[in-house]
Amino acid sequence: MCLENLSLIQNKVKEIIKTKQLKSTPEIIAVTKTFSVDKIVPLLKKGHLHYGENKMQESELKWINLKKNYNNLQLHMIGKLQSNKAKKAVKLFDYIHSLDNAKLASKINQYESELNKKVKIFIQVNVAEESQKSGVILNNLNNFYNYCTKELSLNVIGLMCIPPTNSESDKYFDILNKKAQELNLIHLSMGMSADYEQAILRGSTFLRLGTAIFGERTIK
Repeated sequence: MCLENLSLIQNKVKEIIKTKQLKSTPEIIAVTKTFSVDKIVPLLKKGHLHYGENKMQESELKWINLKKNYNNLQLHMIGKLQSNKAKKAVKLFDYIHSLDNAKLASKINQYESELNKKVKIFIQVNVAEESQKSGVILNNLNNFYNYCTKELSLNVIGLMCIPPTNSESDKYFDILNKKAQELNLIHLSMGMSADYEQAILRGSTFLRLGTAIFGERTIK
């Protein structure tokens, strides 16, 4: 079922790209939080490369061994990352989508040096300035980006956002796209199962899809 769902989504993405004559095809991150290894392995065997997780402990339990067996896979941390988990995250993940504060940036820089590894990083932007959500607000983004790239030499490749629930996602995707262009960043991590088609039209390069591939989660 997961393979069928993924194939349907891939075809839909290709159709949108072709119909709208868009320049690039976004990567599909299969978000595997709460889903067991037996659900993931069929996708790995089929050659799918990009996977996302939200929590450090669950990620270690599932992915340390899988990365040994499938060394081409790319693992994305897409959930809130505490600075005290930064070392484990740098060690395990290839991408971090949720950089949102200076303390975490400093810790990532420290552990990249210790582990001799560079991680591809997205700055999470709180596009609607929601008090309950993580992310750098737009007014602070330029300064934070300069701190991360110039002072810490972090490999910031793009911006990430989670639009408000039950909102017109297009509006917020447009805001993020415009900001990325201002900063000369080519990657955008935006679009989940409910709004990924709009995200593609707004220039997303990484889609974060869980339920669209694996079905509804029984645990959150």
